[in-house]
Amino acid sequence: MYAVTIEHLTKKFTNTVAIDNLSMTVEQGKITGLVGADGAGKTTLLRTMIGLLLPTQGNINVLGLDPKTHKNELNLKIGYMPQHFGLYEDLTVLDNLKLFLRLKGLDRAISADLNQDHSEIAQLMEFTGLTPFKNRLAGALSGGMKQKLGLACTLLGKPEILILDEPSVGVDPLSRTELLVMVRRMISPKTTILWSTAYLDEAYDFDAIAIMHQGTLIYNGTPHALGKSPSEFENNIIELMGGYHKESSKIADNYVYEAPNIDITVEANNLEKRYGEFFAVKNNTFKIRKGEIFGLLGPNGAGKSTSFKMMCGLARPTGGTARIMGIDISKHPEKARANLGYMAQKFSLYGSLTVRENLEFFSRIYGVRPRDISHKISEVISVFGLKDHENANAGELPLGLKQRLSMACALIHNPPILFLDEPTSGVDVITRKDFWNHITSLSKKGVTILVTTHFMDEAEYCDRISLFYKGQTIAVGTPSELKKKADACDMKNAFVNLIKNADRTLQSQK
Repeated sequence: MYAVTIEHLTKKFTNTVAIDNLSMTVEQGKITGLVGADGAGKTTLLRTMIGLLLPTQGNINVLGLDPKTHKNELNLKIGYMPQHFGLYEDLTVLDNLKLFLRLKGLDRAISADLNQDHSEIAQLMEFTGLTPFKNRLAGALSGGMKQKLGLACTLLGKPEILILDEPSVGVDPLSRTELLVMVRRMISPKTTILWSTAYLDEAYDFDAIAIMHQGTLIYNGTPHALGKSPSEFENNIIELMGGYHKESSKIADNYVYEAPNIDITVEANNLEKRYGEFFAVKNNTFKIRKGEIFGLLGPNGAGKSTSFKMMCGLARPTGGTARIMGIDISKHPEKARANLGYMAQKFSLYGSLTVRENLEFFSRIYGVRPRDISHKISEVISVFGLKDHENANAGELPLGLKQRLSMACALIHNPPILFLDEPTSGVDVITRKDFWNHITSLSKKGVTILVTTHFMDEAEYCDRISLFYKGQTIAVGTPSELKKKADACDMKNAFVNLIKNADRTLQSQK
């Protein structure tokens, strides 16, 4: 029995065809993953299914209803979790849940006493582990906790179908695993889920998978029919999407690199960041050699981004020192930062400026000589494939192009050190492979790279990894050494096992 039936769906935006004559079915009571490259039409499809967008042509049937003519009736049966969770960050956890209950027209169910056993809000907070944080602002939650709150809001009213648009983007492997377990426990056997995701290891554990490419459906079936292992599954999806053909990196080929006369280019020595009695980072020590790719891994809230900010002078350490090319960044921040290119965790460029204007701004910030700026920007636009978009506002670019522009801005001054904070978050598998081709090529030229990521296949590219948990380093080594230490066959299981082992150790010390 099908919960969703789509026949010959087409959706156009002016001259752009987002969905092209697509037909598909979604089986009732199953979790179906929706994957595809950036711009494949996944979000457009989900929004059309729930009536937020009207189809240009074709028919959609969701739970026996047409979203175009029965949107209000369908809203009561659907739970929709948009990208970035759609939370109100200036409201508390409890107030978010109350508001979403009202928005769904279910405010009669709000209990005056949230400790009553039959309060749906209390039950959802208890199940997601949010009860101790009910009075905390949503904006102050970690990524994993925001994910759980977004899910709790989506589940209010016990919907018959859940539409989840990349709910786990930017979330660590342990939290992603817990989310899937949580969803399976919290829904009834008849609940249908359509789950868009950029994480193919996550999609491999779903009941079914639908693959979109350029607005069309190119596969709809079980994940295991595409591969007997997550790696084989990923490779076959890449082939279905046209394949990835590795070429020489133009970015690395055109990179003007001046080799430093120092071997240890990045160093942290007992680095600490304390807020009152809370340690965001504690006793962080590591050394990175010239040309090395060094990964910082850990759960959301472990202290990775805080370490990054201290290393590049955006946050002052409470204790310890950070050195860039032998320069103490606290004492000589401008001199140290001149050696750095920094790509932030979230898109941090100026959305109202054009691609060219962003590049001009960062050229000046990074100290490119005024007489060289125009030529340098034209060169970078060509090398990074941004020629067709140079006059477009950065905020309107697709995610893959935003990522490319962010990297271009970070490299505009040819720094010997590159800091990348979750640079591929939410980006499709082919774009990620292309990105890492550039990164590994730059490292071979001698550029030092410090990177954080939640994609465990990307961790395999690192020469060494420091695994963070609760502000402290719990393991350091090559990917092979960490897998051996965790008795794991891949980095995802190594990550999960090492975090769980550290948690047990910390619990035993209490």
